[in-house]
Amino acid sequence: MCKQCSGLRGGFSRRDVLLTAASTGLAGSLLRSGVSLAAGADHPTSVSAGNPTVMAVFLRPREKYWLGWPGTAWDVEGFVKKAKEAVARFAGELKVDIKWEAEPLYDDAAVDAFVNKIKQDKPQGVLVFPLHMEYWGNVGKIAKAGEPTLIFAPLGICFTGHIQTLSRQPKVYLASCGDFEFQPVRFALKMVRANHDIRHTKVAVLVGKNTGEQVLEPLGLSIRHLPRSRFPEVLKTVELNDEVRAIVDDYKKSAAKIVEPGEEDLVNAAKNYVTAAKIMAEEGCQGISLECLGLVVEKIMTCPPCMAWSKLLDAGVSATCEADVNAVMSQELCLKLLGKPGFVQDPVPNTVDNTFIGAHCVCATRLNGPDKDRAKFILRSHSESNLGVSVQVIWPVDTEVTIMQFVGPGKMILGQGKVLRNFDTPPAGGCRTSVELAIDGPADTRDTKGFHQLFIAGKHMRDFQAYGQLYGIATEHI
Repeated sequence: MCKQCSGLRGGFSRRDVLLTAASTGLAGSLLRSGVSLAAGADHPTSVSAGNPTVMAVFLRPREKYWLGWPGTAWDVEGFVKKAKEAVARFAGELKVDIKWEAEPLYDDAAVDAFVNKIKQDKPQGVLVFPLHMEYWGNVGKIAKAGEPTLIFAPLGICFTGHIQTLSRQPKVYLASCGDFEFQPVRFALKMVRANHDIRHTKVAVLVGKNTGEQVLEPLGLSIRHLPRSRFPEVLKTVELNDEVRAIVDDYKKSAAKIVEPGEEDLVNAAKNYVTAAKIMAEEGCQGISLECLGLVVEKIMTCPPCMAWSKLLDAGVSATCEADVNAVMSQELCLKLLGKPGFVQDPVPNTVDNTFIGAHCVCATRLNGPDKDRAKFILRSHSESNLGVSVQVIWPVDTEVTIMQFVGPGKMILGQGKVLRNFDTPPAGGCRTSVELAIDGPADTRDTKGFHQLFIAGKHMRDFQAYGQLYGIATEHI
């Protein structure tokens, strides 16, 4: 596993993500459709059944502190007060129910009683604040209770030997650091919230002719398989109305340039967006993926859904290409955990410079999340068919990028890099958004693992590693 990792990122600023659709008048239509624009936000999605519950507790000596870390001079009561205030604030933002133990755990008997309570109540998480270095054995007891255990060890509470084994155990997230704004605690609660939301999310995957449902464990995401023909059938019912015109106007005004698409192409692309929203609403789904290339080849659809997918991603709703379930899982975790979309791409090694190029005709413009500014984009046709509208997104040079992909529901491959440049098509061939990265390995980019990996703005590899450890998903470098 690569060791060049950034610190964990937990502090996401939030505004009302419905603003992402307000300029086009589509917030109302998606909400009427039952599609949550806030699918990746810090607020619960419309599909979540209540809030996850986290039990919280301090471990500390009953008497006045003396010798041993954190030391007699440490302001124990001040730390406890500030920690409780931070947890209350984070829990309110993330919609997580916190159940504090009435008293700190002072001794073995209190710890044993707390462990029994965990086993009986089965919360979605247990948040533990050890406040003296002598309590690590009891912290280990709590972790063995079997529920996801979130441990915050402020600077002055542990040495390396205290946590070397515990911090690597399954179902454990241990943050040992000097962050006294408690952002790692926020990230810990965000992981619990993301897991809860994923387990109450269903994605429509339209491919072939069969209908059925499956739950992908250990991730917990539900997939609703639908016949591919469903999309063109619903598309026929979508009329040219004010909502469709508003989408067209927004993209025409916001694009840096329009190359191939004409007015009819933009109208057809906007209708694809409304079609996707209708299907999700009718099927009780919060995301969508379509095997569209066959429909385009057979001329059943006049326009691939590239622009529609980009717009859904901009709103925090997962929309992935080619009915690729690995990509669906990757996009859902990215949105739920980080609050931002990934760019699902076809990987190309640059064998001359040993760099890594990703290209596809679907990319979000709001690379950093629904409430962030759009990147520069150009309206192009879908490259392979030269039909419809694809959004060519220009990734800012030097942007730090995380690479992530599920390979089955129990494993993620991870890496990181930095944007070197964007390619135009032509002179290049391939898909419209085409981004070149310098990456942290493998030594030869021809050996990079995976296909349809996500490029994600920001350094988040350790975030995904932490989530994998907490919820039984293996991680491996690309």
